[in-house]
Formats: sequence, structure tokens, C-alpha cells
Amino acid sequence: MVLIVVPAYNEEKTIGRVVRGLLQHGYNGIVVVDDGSGDATYNEARAAGALVLHHEINRGQGAALETGDEYARLAGANAIVHFDADGQFNPADIKPALQRMEASRADVVLGSRFLDERSQIPLFKKYLILPVGRWINYVFSGVKLTDAHNGFRIFNRKALAAVHITLDGMAHNTEIVRQSRKAGLRLIEVPVEITYHTYGQGFFGGVKIVGDLIWRLIVGK
Repeated sequence: MVLIVVPAYNEEKTIGRVVRGLLQHGYNGIVVVDDGSGDATYNEARAAGALVLHHEINRGQGAALETGDEYARLAGANAIVHFDADGQFNPADIKPALQRMEASRADVVLGSRFLDERSQIPLFKKYLILPVGRWINYVFSGVKLTDAHNGFRIFNRKALAAVHITLDGMAHNTEIVRQSRKAGLRLIEVPVEITYHTYGQGFFGGVKIVGDLIWRLIVGK
């Protein structure tokens, strides 16, 4: 059983389309985690056909993913796919990623927008924000990736049991890689397409990510 975990915060305009797109590609186990949205995200996700879990308050994307992962553990999922709610990902990328995972006997699959030419990456992000993100990820995880902050990822059952997200915000990307390396999991990257609608994190979001990672190192978790 493969479950698709979709963290969502105030995504009423896109979540229905995302869920329907996943269903059209044959993925019936869709778990949307409504992270304390103030709009109709919960209702739109349910109406589209997803199982919806709800946070009473907005806790952050890392916390929403961990809620979905814990549901998947309890449900006995063989694999989970992390998939964004904003419509930037392509559901057609899931099947080949799962096939690559099986063929390479990987435990964790990480999406990369740099492994093919489909993603039209904004220049500021491509040549400044994302390279800095790759460097930060390497410093804190010890793993070199082509795309360090990509929300498309797949865990097999072994990885799902080993990786527990404790950083509620966006620093969970690096935390996942760090925990995977520490647990001796095999990681691979696969090409995924991203269609840009907004620019995402930005400079101050990146500063907060670094602060969260430094704090985690200080407290030793």
C-alpha cells in the first residue's frame, strides 16, 4: 500500500485539483494534513476524495508531514510519497520514482528539479537561493544533493520507521536527510518537474531554516 501525504495550509484554491490529479493517476490512498488552515482547505480536500487529518492550529509543514507519516505507520503502509498541495508537482513523476526506488533498492527517494530540463526555475532561485540551500544541507547533513529543498520524496517501510520529523518548520528537509544518513538508509535522487506559481521561501525563510538547524544541533537531537 502506497499512501500520498499532502501537507496543506490555506490551499483551498489548489488542493482539490491536486487531489483529483493524484486520483486520476491511480493513487487512492491520499492523506491531506490540514495544518490549521483559515480557509476551506479541509472541505475542498474532502470533497475531492482525500482522507483529511486536521491540526487545530498552524504548526508548520514539518509537523504536518510527521502527522501524515504517523498515520501511515499505523496504517501499515509499504511506502509513502510526500507531495505538495500548491499544484507545483506532477503526479506522473510518482510511478517512475517508485520504479527507480525498487530497481535500485533505495530506502529514500528525493526529487530533484536539476536532473532534467522540464522545470523552468526562476533565475534568482536557480543561481542563488538553491545553491545556498545545497551548501547548507551538506553542512548539516553531510550528504551532497543536487536539490536540497524539494518537497517530493518517497520513504519505504524501513525509512518510515527510522525517520521521525521533529522540526515543525521548513528545516525538516535537511533533518530528513540527516536522519536518513545516520540510520544508514540508501538515498537516491530522481528527476521531478516543478511548475512555478510563487517563489516560495525567500531569504528570511532561509535564515529561519538555518536557525532551526543550529538550535537542533545545540540541543543535541
